[in-house]
Amino acid sequence: MKTGKKKDKQLAKIFHSEVYGKRKHKFSQLEGGGLDWRELTLDERMYYFVNIDITGKDEYENGIKVSELFELNGVGLTTAHDDFVISESRKKLLDRFMRFKNAEPKADELYREFSVKRKTGWDILAGWRNLQSESDLVKFVQPITYRPFDSKFVFYEDKLVWRTVRRVMGHFLKGENVALVSARGTKNPLPDHFFVSASMTETKLGESSTQSYVFPLYVYQEDGSRAPNFNHGEIKRFTQKLRKPYEPEDVLDYIYAVLHSPSYREKYKEFLKTDFPRVPAPANDAQFHRLAAFGKELRGLHLLTSSKVNDFVTTYPKDGSSIVEAVSYKDEKVWINKEQYFGGVPEVARTFHIGGYQPAQKWLKDRKGRTLSNTDIEHYQKIIVTLTETDRVMKEIDG
Repeated sequence: MKTGKKKDKQLAKIFHSEVYGKRKHKFSQLEGGGLDWRELTLDERMYYFVNIDITGKDEYENGIKVSELFELNGVGLTTAHDDFVISESRKKLLDRFMRFKNAEPKADELYREFSVKRKTGWDILAGWRNLQSESDLVKFVQPITYRPFDSKFVFYEDKLVWRTVRRVMGHFLKGENVALVSARGTKNPLPDHFFVSASMTETKLGESSTQSYVFPLYVYQEDGSRAPNFNHGEIKRFTQKLRKPYEPEDVLDYIYAVLHSPSYREKYKEFLKTDFPRVPAPANDAQFHRLAAFGKELRGLHLLTSSKVNDFVTTYPKDGSSIVEAVSYKDEKVWINKEQYFGGVPEVARTFHIGGYQPAQKWLKDRKGRTLSNTDIEHYQKIIVTLTETDRVMKEIDG
């Protein structure tokens, strides 16, 4: 009954229990009252409704939130039909859209000929019409980081790509750039949703269970000049204890090193699962530049620009078809068919996770049924070097 009198706000008491097993066992536990109910300590900011360890919450929230430090950010682009607008071959993609442009403007035939599924709110003829006034389609073919260590090309046209996110991605078209790639949380047991890209990105690049967000280091002006993509107040707070000069790349590299600290991921995993990451501001110049050096090394490895990626730790000793058939692993050998394998593949590299993916396994499985070229074989060996070195650097960061 409403009395008009205000009551003091009080949180309800919430209790939690869980039971695993088959349905019959679960019903038995419920009917028999055999569950162990525990009262939750509620966090008024998130209301997790499960038992989690919130030790270090205040310390963590004193950190700098990357979505506030990088003023411009947004999700990676979404195509809604990857096989249509994305390809590993620049030439094949260009040839495909030359055929598309010159095809008859009949929707049913276009959907069928180019194996495109219909999508509500998207009209294939709108894309066809946009290309009719274009004399050169080369400008639309742009590099994209599709998955970790898997770069491709995208036909970047506003009516053909479902969401181009041009306000963010446009800053990779005007000049050199690099971006932190992360997400607003993850469903993975241990946070690993951190990567970098020097080109446009697809929305599942750095986080398989939700959406990746892109944080460009630079924003370009109309005159071609560029400026660091930092919020003035947040970068001032971030660098308040620094006395020596620093470059924008140093800030990105410091953050990247912190995000790759195993102890940081473990200590703050519950908070990293539910929001954009926060990183502690550097305590002094020595700490900042030491961590930035680790981050720079990781960035070079993950962009495959480091000279170290060419120091192969694996072999590819057998001649054969190089067709990826059934991928298996035994005794540090990754078999791609009955005769051929990559030898000397460390277990740590094979099982390494980035964004919920295991790149050393996913890259090969995505190429099942294909013949690996010499470039492909070398690229896979670079991935193994990179993942092995990443594990080493991560341990050094904590050390």
